[in-house]
Amino acid sequence: MTDRTETTAATAAARTGAGWWAGGSRALLRLAFPLILTNFAYVALTTVDIVMLGRLGAVEIAAAGLAIALFNQLRTTGTGLVTGVGNLVAEARVRGDRERTGALLFAGFFWSTVCGVVFCAALLMTGPLLLLLGQDPAVVDKTGEFLLIMAPGMLPCLWFQNLRHFTTGLKRPGPLLAITLASIGVTAALNHALIHGTFGLPALGSAGVAVATVTVFLLSFLAFTLVVLRDGVLRPYLTSPCARRWNGDAVRSVWRLGLPIAGTYASEAGFFSVLTLLIGSLGAEALAAQTVLNQIVYIVFMISAGLSHAASIHISEAGSGNDYVTARRMGLLGTAWGVIATLVVAAVYVAIPEPIVSLFISAEHAGNADIIALTVTGLLIAALLQVFDATQNIGNGILRGIGDTAGPFRISLVGYWLIGLPASYLLGVTADRGVEGVWIGQTVGLAATAAVLLAAFLRRVGRLHRETSSTPVPEPEMS
Repeated sequence: MTDRTETTAATAAARTGAGWWAGGSRALLRLAFPLILTNFAYVALTTVDIVMLGRLGAVEIAAAGLAIALFNQLRTTGTGLVTGVGNLVAEARVRGDRERTGALLFAGFFWSTVCGVVFCAALLMTGPLLLLLGQDPAVVDKTGEFLLIMAPGMLPCLWFQNLRHFTTGLKRPGPLLAITLASIGVTAALNHALIHGTFGLPALGSAGVAVATVTVFLLSFLAFTLVVLRDGVLRPYLTSPCARRWNGDAVRSVWRLGLPIAGTYASEAGFFSVLTLLIGSLGAEALAAQTVLNQIVYIVFMISAGLSHAASIHISEAGSGNDYVTARRMGLLGTAWGVIATLVVAAVYVAIPEPIVSLFISAEHAGNADIIALTVTGLLIAALLQVFDATQNIGNGILRGIGDTAGPFRISLVGYWLIGLPASYLLGVTADRGVEGVWIGQTVGLAATAAVLLAAFLRRVGRLHRETSSTPVPEPEMS
């Protein structure tokens, strides 16, 4: 009953003229806020890894950064395949179809398992490819060691993501936050123990970070499963016979909706991975700076990720009732809040770039001075980059909310690969501007992608409204 009341409240707020901003924002942020907090807690896991590796030296942080980038490339793709589970569950919940909801949970686990096995095998075969791509042999050796340990963690990681999107579709994301917060403490403790060999554990150096990461992935999934089983609302779905048997229609539905999302996520993550490899060809110091900058931007990206999922769920609900006025406005709200949040963070970047960078790279090592200076320059570029990054991420979510997953994939191919990558190469290599040129080109690609995604959403939601109603879509009244 609460879910239906919230949906009705959001719809009513969107139709009250001047009150739509406040009412719609409350409905949006009520769902987005716990997702954002969970995202922050999740990214804290890799942030702890990077901070501790930054105390070991440039080669260690470069190797682990490359390994994490490759792992995240495939993890993001697999997550994209099950992201649509949340939207499909939201639609089934509005219809009161509990059997369909349970079947979607099974379908999500099926695809996350398939992806986990395939991607684990792919990660174990990347070493020779990295050498062919011009990476430092010393960095490649340590990257291979890291991935050998970390690759099996892909399975529990993707299982966790499936449960996450499933519970988000039911508008019960709460358990995620407590689990992920606990994971931060476990990660920090295991990293320290396994890097330095305390509490009777072996001193594994940078490999200890990989062991800790895989352990936390597994523990997080088991803890989340336990919490769901103890939740009176969620438990019936997990224990339902429908969640334990094959349902071809549900499996195909998740595949049809998820494949273009996975393609879009893979395109975006691949864009960043290729740029990381391009920067890696410029040397270990450049790659270390890229690793730190990526992590800083990734932290802020979690805000837009939460807003994107929340807006997408609300838009799916509105679309189920052919209410494309609300759908349009919720899309604009999500985008506006993403821009506002990233501009606030950008002001912090500009004000205190050196202290932010020093959190990740130890100034105690004389060889780190150039890395710190390079990363500070990149952080100033990132102040603008992350605004466009947030906008394009929310653009993907709001288009997904109205059932368009193929459009974002096509747009990403143009924005990332036909605009962003050539611009990065021309500015960074051809124009000999180095790492800064690559970062500027990356910003250009994200800006182009964001603009086209937002225009596509407005065009498509307007067409859907005209097809279902003769009433023109009113412009939001901001006064």
